Amino acid sequence: MSMPIEIAIVGCGLIGRKRSQALAGGRLALACDLDARRAEELAALRPGARAVTDLNEVLRSSAQVVIVATANHALAPIALEAIRAGKHVLIEKPGALNAGELETLATEAKTHRVQVRVGYNHRYHPALRKARELVDAGDIGELMFVRGRYGHGGRLGYDREWRADPKLSGGGELIDQGVHLIDLAQWFLGEFAEVEGHAATYFWDMPVDDNAFLSLRTAKGQTAWLHVSCTEWKNLFSLEIYGRTGKLHLEGLGGSYGIERLAFYKMLPVMGPPETTIFEYPRGDESWKLEMADFLEDIRLNRTPQPGLREGLAALRIVESIYRKSGYLP
Repeated sequence: MSMPIEIAIVGCGLIGRKRSQALAGGRLALACDLDARRAEELAALRPGARAVTDLNEVLRSSAQVVIVATANHALAPIALEAIRAGKHVLIEKPGALNAGELETLATEAKTHRVQVRVGYNHRYHPALRKARELVDAGDIGELMFVRGRYGHGGRLGYDREWRADPKLSGGGELIDQGVHLIDLAQWFLGEFAEVEGHAATYFWDMPVDDNAFLSLRTAKGQTAWLHVSCTEWKNLFSLEIYGRTGKLHLEGLGGSYGIERLAFYKMLPVMGPPETTIFEYPRGDESWKLEMADFLEDIRLNRTPQPGLREGLAALRIVESIYRKSGYLP
């Protein structure tokens, strides 16, 4: 029996903890954080794990995989060090502050022959996996357009957290939740040839955006209309996928976003009210575990992860285009 693959987590906050609970058969070897207490608390949750505060200990270790779950400004620099040390890397979305940083990672990953996955775990939510299955089976016909909304209401002091500092975050709501919607839209429709829209700061006292509105078009004219917001007040996730013979409507992500649900509306030959099937997924979120299992299989098969650096780059280029149009970038 082969030994479980050894994994190191860098960044022991909320996301690092979630990752530590979803290693898909891998073994946590090291928990690394500049805050020793956080590293120790995470390591204590996994038998045999060791807490460290020095990244070099991770780079010198026998861990084959490094999960980078830090604030945005540290994602790419840490991932770069891990790649150069010959480690496979799962890097949390958005992967970097900007597309240039991800381009560097792509070059280095190829040079050092390691796999890099960008953590877009929403693709692994059960409603989205079911939607992908129905689209691939042709059950709603050729896709025409997608409409997506994603948002939350922030919290007291939100505009003083690291996400509100462009040096640490790279931007606001668009680079935070918006990249998830962009990734899902390109997963269903493909690459976008035209990017329009704008970002704005309507409510929060911060130099980054709190809302963004996008119109993205493929070379074939398929369109994604997307709105992301941290002035939503009631947490919301909604993705509608329109085909020539049916429609899929996904709502909720569990927890404060509500029960995850997929409505499948199938057009009838006589038109009128469609045949409707509702799928509900109340059992919780296993997306992190499924994503990690896929990444371990990527490594075993030496296959390029999807979503990987290519998809991450596409999303960040769209973000940068909107930020330039809106005056957040020069």
